Amino acid sequence: MSSEFAIRAQQLGKCYNLYEHEGDRLKQLLWGRWRDPNRPYFREFWALKDVDFAIAPGEVVGIVGRNGAGKSTLLQMVCGTLQPSSGNLQVNGRVAALLELGAGFNPDFTGIENIYMNAAILGLSRAQVDDRLQSILDFADIGDFIRQPVKTYSSGMYMRLAFAVATSVEPDILVIDEALSVGDGAFARKSFDRIMGMKDAGKTILFCSHSMYQVEALCSRAMWIEGGKLRMIGSAADVTSAYQTSLNASAPGPTGTRAEAKAVFSGQAAIAAPPGSGRINRIFASVHGLSGRELNLVSGETDLQITMDFSVDPMLPAPSVAFGFSDENNLTIASVLSINDGFNLQIDANGHGRAAVFFPRLPLLKGRYTVTGFLACEKALHLYEQVDSSLILNVTQKGLEQGLVTLPHRWQA
Repeated sequence: MSSEFAIRAQQLGKCYNLYEHEGDRLKQLLWGRWRDPNRPYFREFWALKDVDFAIAPGEVVGIVGRNGAGKSTLLQMVCGTLQPSSGNLQVNGRVAALLELGAGFNPDFTGIENIYMNAAILGLSRAQVDDRLQSILDFADIGDFIRQPVKTYSSGMYMRLAFAVATSVEPDILVIDEALSVGDGAFARKSFDRIMGMKDAGKTILFCSHSMYQVEALCSRAMWIEGGKLRMIGSAADVTSAYQTSLNASAPGPTGTRAEAKAVFSGQAAIAAPPGSGRINRIFASVHGLSGRELNLVSGETDLQITMDFSVDPMLPAPSVAFGFSDENNLTIASVLSINDGFNLQIDANGHGRAAVFFPRLPLLKGRYTVTGFLACEKALHLYEQVDSSLILNVTQKGLEQGLVTLPHRWQA
């Protein structure tokens, strides 16, 4: 592979012809060449237009943008399932895509037959598949079903086999759309570890996600696509910050209703986590010796402690815990993360543990806030479970300050 770049796009574009009426497609085919070129039977829609970028081998680059912005179109062109309408796209190396897993499977073929067929599409010879077949079977772990037609598979078995094949080809470039891992429990963790192993091995990765945290944590650079155009490319921190600011500016105001939170988990006994995974057993807050899910606080005066009881598979490393604070517009205004603060959690022999974080004289100004709890892997990339709006904080204040928080300050003459 070229040492200069893994992927390079120059004035890249993808255009579709949209027809307003039934029969216009046939009219265009039959008489379009003689019709006034300014009055075709269709209108053009550019899903992607004039996009320029270059990605070096070994880079991990995130792609962010709203639904319909053109992200999936770009990924499909990189994978070769769509051809550009304009410009030039060069991809150096073998590409494996985690997009629509199993989209190329023949439902009447057995698992074994689909392995050979999909591996051939991805560029492997039969001899190469023979060499890797046992490792693919071991990773997918679907037992005797491997010799049955895949139309008899459950969705989980289908996904396991598709993931095992897609990641077994030793790609130079890995394309991931949204999910860092697939399936549930132990297989989700196993698939996450395989992707992280590819990253550590220096593979080029394109990672498309709506999670700004994961993009910033995983990627060195990011691209922001909006309306089919490349709006910004730069460091992951700069791009995700600018994109989040754009989302916040266009977010609707409060509607007077609030989504119900997931189970409160108060008083629930510790429950063993599924193999390869973790679960949140309880989240509660404490102020002045009082505990509960909804609490009243005074800005700049009340101390707040938030506690999470959790369980993980005891064969896994101790996890990480995070809490995010959101305002009434459901915009995240602050967060804390154990791994970011260098705090190492502990688990007992059964995988049970507790994490508590203390906020002295909570600086939030007046308002109603919700807290979301997150339980993730030791690297804080693979999410085991989250509880939205697990806590409600009603904050009052004595002064007239405006905004969301009180900033530490002092006056001088």
